[in-house]
Amino acid sequence: MRMDDRLIVALDVEDPARALALVERLGGRVNFYKIGLELASHPGGLALAESLATQGKKIFLDLKLHDIANTVERASAQVARRGVTFLTIHAYPQTMRAAKRGAAGSALKLIGVTVMTSYDDADLAEAGYGLRVDELVLRRAAQAKALGIDGLVASAQELADVRRAVGPEMILIAPGIRPAGSATGDQKRVATPAAAMAAGADCLVVGRPITEATDPCAAAEAIQGEIAAARG
Repeated sequence: MRMDDRLIVALDVEDPARALALVERLGGRVNFYKIGLELASHPGGLALAESLATQGKKIFLDLKLHDIANTVERASAQVARRGVTFLTIHAYPQTMRAAKRGAAGSALKLIGVTVMTSYDDADLAEAGYGLRVDELVLRRAAQAKALGIDGLVASAQELADVRRAVGPEMILIAPGIRPAGSATGDQKRVATPAAAMAAGADCLVVGRPITEATDPCAAAEAIQGEIAAARG
């Protein structure tokens, strides 16, 4: 994986015009962008994803698909035609199997979401789970590996254990990245860029520390510097 693909900037903004302005401002400094539900739900959101892909940018379409198998399969097939690089799905076995069928024969890489970084043990208990976050993450990681899913999203707090469980081949993506001194916002399981890379991440997803920075270019370059230093 190229060094400039390891930082994925989250375009968590309300409209394509603002997203495109940020992409243009970052220029060649950033090659990989995440488009999530907010921007994808805008009438021009998916068109922006396709446009950026045709311009050579890599796109991480963060839709976190989870529905009946037929719907997931068909939705994954639709995404596979858009030229994006990554698509997130929730790492439930039925959902992962369906997405694999939908993406079959394409270059689309499926990324399983284990447990979102805004959840902690109390949130899982409230939802009726009998497992701790670390236990559920490892169960879903093992299932994803067995089903041939390309990669996983997991917080840096579980990454080292996940890497040991799945080996070197799967792509591990760490969200909830906050440079030292940054506000955590609504995230509960966060890490610095250096800590996440040391734990075994291949890519880091960073949103507000860059998109809301006074100087987004400088913020992106600083994080890329931490990534480079951690990779040695």
